[in-house]
Amino acid sequence: MQYMKSEHEEVKYDLTYYIKAALAGGICCSITHGGMCPVDVVKTRIQLDPVKYNRGLLGGFKQVIEAEGFGGLATGFAPTAVGYFVQGWFKFGGVEFFKVQFAHALGERGAWDNRNGIYLASSAMAEFIADVFLCPLEATRIRLVSEPTFASNLPAAAMRLYKEQGFIRGFYSGFGPICFKQIPYTMAKFAVQGYTAEKICDAMGTTTAALVGSTKLLVALSSGVVAGIAAAIISHPADTLLSKVNKKGAGGSGSITSRLLTIAKEVGFFKLCTVGLGARCVMIGTLTAGQFLFFDIIMDITGAKKFHFHNPDEKHH
Repeated sequence: MQYMKSEHEEVKYDLTYYIKAALAGGICCSITHGGMCPVDVVKTRIQLDPVKYNRGLLGGFKQVIEAEGFGGLATGFAPTAVGYFVQGWFKFGGVEFFKVQFAHALGERGAWDNRNGIYLASSAMAEFIADVFLCPLEATRIRLVSEPTFASNLPAAAMRLYKEQGFIRGFYSGFGPICFKQIPYTMAKFAVQGYTAEKICDAMGTTTAALVGSTKLLVALSSGVVAGIAAAIISHPADTLLSKVNKKGAGGSGSITSRLLTIAKEVGFFKLCTVGLGARCVMIGTLTAGQFLFFDIIMDITGAKKFHFHNPDEKHH
């Protein structure tokens, strides 16, 4: 697959490029989500039991450490690191793949004029595919966080979950809410990051494609923070539902939809939108910034030249 940058220059985007992008995505998501595991443990506890964990993020850290020691903060680390490597592989690799396909189909002018729509469509499609693979690991992680005594490790927890609840109910009870959470989250994440990076570059009198070295990494980091906070706010209600539907007995014993509706009614819309939001903004803002930073670093290490939209009205350098 080739994308014309100018009449003199042609950049090739082939299978090797997509594998490099997928690898960079897997590594950056695994590092950032794994590193934020302690914050995620506290956030999940606040969402699952707001009456007990009512002292905010820092207070939640103290409560977990007092009850379970520092090891409690690493609960679910293995499924987090593994799950998000798999998800990052398909998400970042998929976004790059779909972006290039759209750009090739629309041509340089069409791609530039519709770049925000391409970001949104590419990230939605890539995220749906990624969620199919992430959901079982996320269900296992949440069960381990909500019930630390459920199993001693990831394979044991997955096996027990399968034996007790079966494949679909055990691993895919949260597939609906994980899509409702992750797809808008990823759409906001990539579209806002792309838009913010472009605006920062406009203010600097340059383009995203022309960025190099520490300047490129600084733009990736700052635009990632903005994108992460926007994505966290948009996806938070579904994130709360996802945490609760994986808790044993939550929402009764009916279908997944009826259980979700029951939980939503019990909690109320305002609390769905706000409980644990501060902790999640800190977490998502940090890890999204880290993801775009590490993604650019790893792409540079592999020698891959990242795809960028180009304004055909501007001269290429």
